[in-house]
Amino acid sequence: MKKIKEVDVSIIDEEDKISLKNVLLGTKQDEDISSENILRPLTLKEFQGQEKVKENLSIFIEAARKRNEALDHLFLVSPPGLGKTTLAGVIANELGVDIKFTSAPVLEKPKDLAGILSNLNEKSIFFIDEIHRLKPQLEEMLYIAMEDFKIDWVLGQGSTARTIRLPLPHFTLIGATTKAGKVSSPLYARFGITIRMEYYPPVELEDIIKRSAKILNVELTDGAVKKLSFSARGTPRIANRLIRRVRDFATVKNVKLIREEVAEDALEKLEINRNGLEAQDIKILKNIIEIYNGGPVGAETLAISVGESVSTLEDFYEPYLIQCGYLLRTPRGRIATESAYKLLGIDRMTYAEKHSLF
Repeated sequence: MKKIKEVDVSIIDEEDKISLKNVLLGTKQDEDISSENILRPLTLKEFQGQEKVKENLSIFIEAARKRNEALDHLFLVSPPGLGKTTLAGVIANELGVDIKFTSAPVLEKPKDLAGILSNLNEKSIFFIDEIHRLKPQLEEMLYIAMEDFKIDWVLGQGSTARTIRLPLPHFTLIGATTKAGKVSSPLYARFGITIRMEYYPPVELEDIIKRSAKILNVELTDGAVKKLSFSARGTPRIANRLIRRVRDFATVKNVKLIREEVAEDALEKLEINRNGLEAQDIKILKNIIEIYNGGPVGAETLAISVGESVSTLEDFYEPYLIQCGYLLRTPRGRIATESAYKLLGIDRMTYAEKHSLF
């Protein structure tokens, strides 16, 4: 293979020109792979909660503006539904640049990634969701792209193969993940900014619910807002989903002003309690206590017993149960806490004696 050099189209034969053209055009991607959501904020000012995150981001964005440079590559970590994709869009709006969205599982071959990268504009943002699922060969391609703003591409095969180096515009890569531990160290080290988003406290969710309700033209009393905020699992996505479902119940009942009792009735029908726990959450805790005597029980065994995949159990249900103090992860498996027994109305000592656990 010949030495890597900057691309010179004069040395490329017609067949290789066609191959190179396909790389440069790539697989056509939508500007935004997700549908437009009217509830998504467009600026940092509209983005509710995560005050420390917004404070730091505003500084990084302003500094990039003053230097007339692309923002440094940014690594976003949070549980699902906290607004990683929304925040990426907000950053693009604040910088006044365009943004391309994709997800790591969608990128199958090097040409998919090369096509997108080569079509980016100067200072634009490239957002990759679930970046921990990026294939190794694509990850290695990103190393050069992130550091040198170039990509290497092989033209031809066998003894006629040669590698050319394609220049890229200076862009910002935003990588989002729910599993930071699964991102390789070399890739993580190339991000200049790391942002970690935490679950929202009920008071911040109240602001999100009020804003969303106004956009959806839904009238809620303060009591109804509080009820929904405590039932949203600290997650804006769930809060917005609950507003829509409560609105459905109110519409059928011809209720214009949604009061606390209407919201409570809707949540009860949806099998969601005041802590945001759903029927499946309760089932998980009950199975640990009643089938596995409080634990420890392995994730695979527990997932089978509740009819969920291990990834769904670990990514969606367990983080919130752990945060609420109902579940513990240990090297030996999952264990129900004292709070879980109280939640289910089970006296731990009485239950243990009855089932001869001591």
